[in-house]
Amino acid sequence: MGRPAVDPVPGAPAATLDLSDERALAVADYHAGIEVGLRYERGVELDSNADVRRRRLLRLLSRTDADRVVVLGDLVHRIAEPDGVEAEEVRDLLDALDQRGVPLTLATGNHDGGVADVFPDRIEMLPTEGARIGDVGLVHGHTWPGAEVLSASTLCMGHEHPSVRLTDEVGGSRVERAWLRGPLLREPFEDALGDEAAELAWQDPELVVFPAFNERSGGTWINVEGESFLAPFLPEALASGEAYLTDGTRLGPYREV
Repeated sequence: MGRPAVDPVPGAPAATLDLSDERALAVADYHAGIEVGLRYERGVELDSNADVRRRRLLRLLSRTDADRVVVLGDLVHRIAEPDGVEAEEVRDLLDALDQRGVPLTLATGNHDGGVADVFPDRIEMLPTEGARIGDVGLVHGHTWPGAEVLSASTLCMGHEHPSVRLTDEVGGSRVERAWLRGPLLREPFEDALGDEAAELAWQDPELVVFPAFNERSGGTWINVEGESFLAPFLPEALASGEAYLTDGTRLGPYREV
């Protein structure tokens, strides 16, 4: 048997991807410079974790021996052209990857509008509707995926930052980042694709929703009543998905956790 298309790294919000001729390390929602954003958005003062984030990613790269890094959207935090400490964090990450000869591919997210202008030759940018590499579709998830992405056998996305609230026997609770995985339903995409829907090479793909790499970015609590999803096609397109913790613990159907 060949390698799985998506293989989560145990204990980490990351996975390796089989992209035919390459093995990639994939993460979602890196949110470089988030501390500056939290200061202006919420008045929260936090020391920068830029070095910690970079070292975590580089350790995962060494651990997986991947040929490429794929970020499934929101490499940066501000919804504007990155500058200052945000741009510096991205530049330091790219410099570290260059030293290892590892390129970075970014599936453009809703926070990434200015990334291509600041780093025009250093990042491979995928369009907002995503792209297919080998038999894996890559998309951030804030817009409807294109027909090319939906023709893959596996679709990887970020954007949701899925999390679960777990309660113990004495009433204590904690929030954990989680994976969502399950069969993707075709029907929600037919209206969005319009004329392209008839030409869609549908393979009954598996959808894999990545947990956020940045632990400070919050998320969608998938098991809290009344919590709404961010992607325009969720939860309708993932009716029977299951949730997993980053340590591999299977929580069962995500609507019943």
